Amino acid sequence: MYGFLNIGSLLLGLIAWILPIASLAKRNKENNNTWVIFSIVSISACVVALIFQILYNDYLVRIEDWSALMDTSKGVVRLSSLLAIVTIGLNVITAIVYNKKR
Repeated sequence: MYGFLNIGSLLLGLIAWILPIASLAKRNKENNNTWVIFSIVSISACVVALIFQILYNDYLVRIEDWSALMDTSKGVVRLSSLLAIVTIGLNVITAIVYNKKR
């Protein structure tokens, strides 16, 4: 069951990146006021993906799988940072594009 946390984290991370890109792709269409909702859902998906990683690390601590923690810790930190930075960047770009449009 805890293995699904990694899959869920990956899927939510992809959703966090796809939503602002989809919002930017349809920016030329009339009356596109859904970009705010897309940004909120994108950031929420990013947060939940990061929570899933924290829960998985907690599981590894509870079962005392120290070798798995030591092997994956650096990768989890780097990828979690990348997820957060790219998600924030995409949503900031989306906000700038839509605010210039007004």
